[in-house]
Amino acid sequence: MKRKPGIDESLEFYPLNIAVLTVSDSRTEETDTSGGLLIERAKESGHTLVDRAIVKDEVSDIRAVVTRWIADPGIDVVLTTGGTGFSPRDVTPEAIRPLFRREMDGFSIVFHQVSLGTVGVSTLQSRAFAGQAGETFIFCVPGSTGACRDAWDNVFALEFDSRFRPCSLVGQIERYRGICP
Repeated sequence: MKRKPGIDESLEFYPLNIAVLTVSDSRTEETDTSGGLLIERAKESGHTLVDRAIVKDEVSDIRAVVTRWIADPGIDVVLTTGGTGFSPRDVTPEAIRPLFRREMDGFSIVFHQVSLGTVGVSTLQSRAFAGQAGETFIFCVPGSTGACRDAWDNVFALEFDSRFRPCSLVGQIERYRGICP
């Protein structure tokens, strides 16, 4: 009998080490509701926040922070919010994609399916994407709090939970290979 996908409560939960980057010309830690939501959801889910940063919409600034985090073996996942649209200042894809050794095409598809249900065809204006640089997984979502909520509640909450079956991203994290199927 085939099992339905979901959380298997009988399995052990293995936390991820997460860094959150907000890309914005105007937000501060006090006004960063999108990054704040991702941090809150990560902590509530049992993961560890390793670092947080806010940078301007500049390729060099974005790339410098993400490159530093990729080099840190204590960071499993980087979440970015902002800079994925089509305004002239939106450069997150241009800054991060060149760092990837692999792209996770399915993330964009799943994110847009979820987003379609909340913002309709406006989801077409997002260039949300994900991939792997070195051993670090990087997920880039729009800067709206609603988009971050959609991403966490409908994608990350499951994909970052080692108990999710048939499989989760956790089994691909270097320190958990062999522990999590």
